[in-house]
Amino acid sequence: MTPPPPATPTSDLDPQWLAARIEDRSARGIAATVAALIRAGAIPPGTRLPTVRALGLQLGVSPATVSEAWSLLRRRRSVAGRGRAGTIVTGPPDVPHPRRFEEVGRHGDRLLHDLRLAVPDTALLPPLDAALSAALRVGELNEYHRVPITERLADAVRPTWPFPPAGLLAVNGGFDGLLLLCQALVVTGDMVAVEDPTAPRLLDILDAVGAEVIPVPCDGRGPRPDALADAVRRKPVLFIYQPHAHSPTGHSVDPARSAELAAALRGSETLVIEDDGLADLAPGPVQTLGTVLPDRVVFLRSYSKSHGPDLRLAVLGGAAALIERARVYRTFGSGWTSRILQNCLAHLLTDPHTSALVTEAGEMYRARRRTLAAALATRGVRTGGTEGLSLWMPVEDERSALVTLAAHGVAVVPGGRCFSGPHKPFLRVATSRLHEHVDEVADLLAFAAFEEHDRGQPTNIRG
Repeated sequence: MTPPPPATPTSDLDPQWLAARIEDRSARGIAATVAALIRAGAIPPGTRLPTVRALGLQLGVSPATVSEAWSLLRRRRSVAGRGRAGTIVTGPPDVPHPRRFEEVGRHGDRLLHDLRLAVPDTALLPPLDAALSAALRVGELNEYHRVPITERLADAVRPTWPFPPAGLLAVNGGFDGLLLLCQALVVTGDMVAVEDPTAPRLLDILDAVGAEVIPVPCDGRGPRPDALADAVRRKPVLFIYQPHAHSPTGHSVDPARSAELAAALRGSETLVIEDDGLADLAPGPVQTLGTVLPDRVVFLRSYSKSHGPDLRLAVLGGAAALIERARVYRTFGSGWTSRILQNCLAHLLTDPHTSALVTEAGEMYRARRRTLAAALATRGVRTGGTEGLSLWMPVEDERSALVTLAAHGVAVVPGGRCFSGPHKPFLRVATSRLHEHVDEVADLLAFAAFEEHDRGQPTNIRG
């Protein structure tokens, strides 16, 4: 096999050269030949493939056949569409990495306050021993019977669901549910509207499924209706947002804003995923689009932070057709979530003592968040939102603030990981486990926020 001349970024591949190497002129045959040439290095990354018309003419096939071949290559993550720039080779198929999630930083032995992960305080989680024991006293354990959700768990979640769900499905945690829905509903190249900022792992998931993200900027009441209306004009297949206790910023959508979002979506075919990561830890009614768009909404509620990460449980509830698509896609893998764990969660959700513990934990998390927010406010740093396990803190310069904090043994998440495009500088500061040294942490955060390096060291630094 003689390779073409060395390619530079966006160099054009000769359609005659490529056609001479394709024997099977079906769409799958064309895709297989091009994929083999990419793996062998004969077509380097950065090469622009011929237009569908040019290659079709050389092969004696229709442009539609070549277009289908390019679509197959996009699904294999070997090429990517670049609009008017054409179809560009990205490289051999590879396992996508959750780059935002994996970029946690290295802080050596100087880390005094790890404020990166907004995770539950293990001391505030309910005990599982009685629930696990109760979960074992059921029939059909260890049977290869695929149950979307056990009757006990379905009965436990229905009374608390924000709208009557036509279908329910138990999954292995919140992000497992998001990944499953995106895999079942998104095809490579589809556009997906996402509130901006959002959870970094969601952006990683959308990268992995080959979606094109349309950012929908937020204000203090949630996604902006005008921005969502603009996004809907581009015909996204999905709109994904958090209506309650938004994980980066702590805001919640109110009834008036929810009605405005519904108006922006009405008349479109865009499906909606509503993500609730705090469950019973965040009080108050959840505003949902499921009451006005029941055939297009899936509400996802994770119980990891409220009842235990090792339960690995979340529930999808909403439009029956969408839940069924997710269930069918899941049959390629695990097929169902452990009935033991499902019934364990059902016991916890219906146990009055556990409910009291979860309510108490929610109050504790809110107190910790308020305490740090008040301490920052006295130092001139204003934060927003009222709920969640973290604070969204504006800074003068994101990179400089991160370096300054790391030098003083503090690790936080750069706001840039939560955005899909340009953004103002922010830091996300986890508060869920911060119950000591709050003034010391507030001094360091304020010092980094304003880059007051010319004022010497901030006060109350240990070590």
